[in-house]
Amino acid sequence: MENGQGAEITGLLQAWSRGDRAALNELTPCVYGQLRRLAGHFMQNESPARTLQATALVHEAYLRLVDVRNVDWQHRAQFFSITARIMRHILLDAARARIAAKRGGHQARVNPEEIPEAAGGAGSDLVALDDALAALAASDPRKAQVIELRFFGGLSVEETAAALNVSPETVMRDARAARAWLKRDLSSRT
Repeated sequence: MENGQGAEITGLLQAWSRGDRAALNELTPCVYGQLRRLAGHFMQNESPARTLQATALVHEAYLRLVDVRNVDWQHRAQFFSITARIMRHILLDAARARIAAKRGGHQARVNPEEIPEAAGGAGSDLVALDDALAALAASDPRKAQVIELRFFGGLSVEETAAALNVSPETVMRDARAARAWLKRDLSSRT
């Protein structure tokens, strides 16, 4: 069950998906603070020398969201999941560009015990984590979705359960199994 603001966001998302551009204008101030916190989460372990700031990440993600077509917005969890994926891809693109500019650069190790920290870490860490998540998604899509929603999307266990139509216990079990899988995969890459 969504709270008042969650229901308002869901209503605006659904109106936007029906083509109501005014709903997008109303939605923006409702979600900006949450998007800024999400971007801050992604950026917390970035290098101080980074060129992309959290506010710029939010704005770039917003520009890409506005261009998203044919999405039947169902609820705010779906919106924040897609937004988290967009932010992650923006950071991945920047990381890959930095690595390419350095012609391989320094390959740092990913700490799979701390997936949220690794998710915002150095460029090569982020690329390795994304590769591992893609491999996990190929073998177990739901576990990859749990990681994406919980750690990249910042959703609670209950919100993740609702978004995936499973129990909170299943979300917690999937998260534990996914972390173990990612730890093995990332360890084998180093």
